[in-house]
Amino acid sequence: MTKVSTPKQPPNATAVIVFADGTVIFGRGFGAETGGKSGSVGEVCFNTAMTGYQETLTDPSYAGQIINFTFPHIGNVGTNDADMETITPAARALVVREDVTEPSSWRNMQHLDAWLKQYNLPGISGVDTRALTRYIRENGAPKGVVCHDPSGKFDLDALIKQASDWPGLKGMDLAKDVSCKESYHWTQKCWTIEDGHTNQDSPTHKVVAVDYGAKLNILRCLANAGFDVTVVPAETTAEEILALKPDGVFLSNGPGDPAATGVYATPMIQGLMEKNMPIFGICLGHQLLAQALGGRTEKMHLGHRGANQPVKDLVTGKVEITSQNHGFAVIADSLPEGVEESHVSLFDGSNEGLRVTGKPVFSVQYHPEASPGPMDSYYLFDRFRAYIEEAA
Repeated sequence: MTKVSTPKQPPNATAVIVFADGTVIFGRGFGAETGGKSGSVGEVCFNTAMTGYQETLTDPSYAGQIINFTFPHIGNVGTNDADMETITPAARALVVREDVTEPSSWRNMQHLDAWLKQYNLPGISGVDTRALTRYIRENGAPKGVVCHDPSGKFDLDALIKQASDWPGLKGMDLAKDVSCKESYHWTQKCWTIEDGHTNQDSPTHKVVAVDYGAKLNILRCLANAGFDVTVVPAETTAEEILALKPDGVFLSNGPGDPAATGVYATPMIQGLMEKNMPIFGICLGHQLLAQALGGRTEKMHLGHRGANQPVKDLVTGKVEITSQNHGFAVIADSLPEGVEESHVSLFDGSNEGLRVTGKPVFSVQYHPEASPGPMDSYYLFDRFRAYIEEAA
């Protein structure tokens, strides 16, 4: 991963990834074509999960990001409708090691290459993704452009400028871009091999889920846990939520800088807490809850993205292997009196959860719905239900 100003282009190169610092990496293009003078621009991050590339690519939390997959075999099981986490993917592009092969799975419905073209997502293969990961670890997540042109003709100066001109994620509110535009009712439960997706027809509690970029499997887990779920847009006010008479409120995952989204989210969350409303937040929702309580957030050097992130529960001492996707973190020392740090990362010691003493309010930094990832943290949905029942 050596920075060069005039790299030698291989004869079979049909794609390139270019960083704002002038680093250029050639490879083979697949998915959507961009032309040679511009491409898909975003923050380049790495994901260490060994399964679930379709769920990862359709996670709205990846808005504005180019995903470098450390697992070499991406596309080998194709794609299908059941594994979609949003209607329209928000990721910008993907970087992989091996060329995409023909899918070998009974669940396959469409080749990954065709699926990417359908959603206008370019990809580049033939890249040493482990070396790229080390580059990101040393330098932080860079701004980059992925360009795919079968002709192999690239305007590198224009691509470097495009990467340099992109403002980056800090200070950017992306939640309102990926959020739903109107409220809707959700009943679909998690997929099973026996029945596929079924519906929740006997809910016990009513929950409002604030959509900052909610993955569909999170909504399915809420339905599985016995909730009657109403999903509302990110900019919904506390008064509008309370008018729906929920038993609890869920703050979803999402992309972007929590400080920017907090401009409208903080007063809403504070309004709910004044009414002693049970609240459960995850990922961006966790960061927004921390801000509403008086805490602060900061952009991380690398972020956590993968399905193998170890987290320790400080109350029980239990270690959970979790699914995560975040580039910002709550500063634990900024949490005020009455707010306890409940979980920490065993990778870097960063905050992974909080709870408010004396109130039915808690949150975690990770994704307990495990899509993709392990099921270690599913108990949090049961905890949310218990808090609601105690507050009734």
